[in-house]
Amino acid sequence: MRHPFLEAVERGAILADGAMGTLLRERGWRAPHECAAIEAPELVRRVHQDYIAAGADLILTNTFEANRGVLGRHGLADQVHRANTIAAKLARDAREISGQPLFIGGSVGPIGRELALGAWSLSQAFDAHREQIEALVEGGVDVLVLETFPGLREAREAIRAARAITDLPVVAMLNFSADLASPAGERPADLVRVLAEAGADVVGVNCGVGPQAALDMLQEMARDPSHPLLAVQPNAGLPRQQGSALVYPASADYFADFALRARDLGAAYIGGCCGTTPEHVRSMRNALGRSGDLGVGATRSATRAAADMVFVPRGGQEPLVAEEPAPEQRQQSLRDKLAAGRYVVSVEIDPPRGVTTRKALEGAAMLKEAGVDAINIGDSPMARVRMGALGFGVLVQQRVGLEAIIHQTTRDRNLMALQADMLSAHALGLRCVIALGGDPPPEASQSSAVWDVDSIGFIRVLKRLNEGVDFAGNSIGGHTDFWIAAAANPTADDVELELRRVREKLDAGADALMTQPVYDTARVTEFFERLGEMGPVDVPVLLGIMPLVSYRNAEFVHNELGGVVVPAAVRARMQRAGEAGTAEGIEIALEHIDETRSLPYVSGIYIMPAFGRYEIAAEVTRRIAP
Repeated sequence: MRHPFLEAVERGAILADGAMGTLLRERGWRAPHECAAIEAPELVRRVHQDYIAAGADLILTNTFEANRGVLGRHGLADQVHRANTIAAKLARDAREISGQPLFIGGSVGPIGRELALGAWSLSQAFDAHREQIEALVEGGVDVLVLETFPGLREAREAIRAARAITDLPVVAMLNFSADLASPAGERPADLVRVLAEAGADVVGVNCGVGPQAALDMLQEMARDPSHPLLAVQPNAGLPRQQGSALVYPASADYFADFALRARDLGAAYIGGCCGTTPEHVRSMRNALGRSGDLGVGATRSATRAAADMVFVPRGGQEPLVAEEPAPEQRQQSLRDKLAAGRYVVSVEIDPPRGVTTRKALEGAAMLKEAGVDAINIGDSPMARVRMGALGFGVLVQQRVGLEAIIHQTTRDRNLMALQADMLSAHALGLRCVIALGGDPPPEASQSSAVWDVDSIGFIRVLKRLNEGVDFAGNSIGGHTDFWIAAAANPTADDVELELRRVREKLDAGADALMTQPVYDTARVTEFFERLGEMGPVDVPVLLGIMPLVSYRNAEFVHNELGGVVVPAAVRARMQRAGEAGTAEGIEIALEHIDETRSLPYVSGIYIMPAFGRYEIAAEVTRRIAP
């Protein structure tokens, strides 16, 4: 399965962001840059948001020096994991808030003087790079960007560390001087050959020099007709000291010309390093034109396939709502497919954290093309504010043409508001609801939970609406037609309690069950056999599938995701898979699907992709036998 980032750079040049440290200094940050993610997260997030607003296709995490060597100089050697995972989360938050389909690059810089002066060995450098990269992968970056390395010796170790633990794409860039050589004396031709052989997907130069010297080196690298994809990210010229500040001379207009020349020389990855700002990125964006679909959430063909979706360039107005299709054009509903005995697939998409829906809708379009039957939409999952499931569900149905299953929690609404929202949902064409209690809100949310009713009580509320009356018995002037799903967890910590509650949900009138992620067929079989002993299980069950993407991801799911168990054998497989973790996770998911598909109560699957990697859910869907 081709990674969306590689598809994007092969289609045409993508635009990376500019300097992080330059903006942090301009905005008053005086401590080590990599501490800003921990100590001033809003400042870092605003920098990301400014680059996104300027038109960047890729933003880099604030982790350039977040390795054990550099952090150790500040007495923070034990903060590597925290600094990198928080920085990755801040970048992902900025992307979610923007709603733009862009990539998150995990920035990895050199060890520095410890290695240069011989205080560290290459083996120690490898271990330090691996530690940082593991944290970035766990944090959910899309691509690893190894930047500003002084020579091929350490760069090879960093690439080797990356390839030992992940199959994410790797961009590797060396620091060069104006005489077209790295500080270690290597020439551009050596850079291209060695980094590509080491396993980098995109190779190039950054920092050290301004645009002109960077273009000279790019031209040298491009002379080899077999060269890999190339990257270039220069400084804004050579800086000068002005008081206590460094001032970089190259203007935003100058960078617009640079970007066009870099593209014409074949660069697939273009950006700015020290001294560049959102103004430089905006100028390059305007020169290069709009990037269109990046492949983060959909392929170009997937977007074209969603005939009722029309997107406009960044900064434009949201597309108009598509008209309701004629009856003869309407697709078969989810409940009709289940009633006909069809094996169905639903995939979870979290609604955006901001007002822009493009990335999430393009993800839904890609999933539709892959053959998915429905989209599950969370209701502020993990008790974090996001666009309402109801509103986003309407957009998915109207603009993508996929049926939405909205998650409705009783945490945030009293009984009156729950019923009002459900009447609105029905009027807007939503029919599928999963009744949930919801995660408790954290203290930092400044919110209070309501819970007038629990999920069982909410099922009863929905059944009353289907009967034509509200919970107080007052007529609503007609009948709603909700298909009501309920949650079940075969690997719950207290299985006896879970069995009793699921039985109550069925007795209250649930039309289907959707499970938490499961990885053990025996546990599934035992759970539903015991549930059947308590009463008939005559509703369809959609089995929860969360494809693992790495060994660290498997350990996180097993140890930190409440109520989910990843068997030791599965975790061992993920550990052995090493850099092929994503592929192995897909195979494990497919094997589990094959094992459970013949069970009499399993009618389909409910895929929950990690880190919003919808392409993995699409791959699983395509590979399921019809």
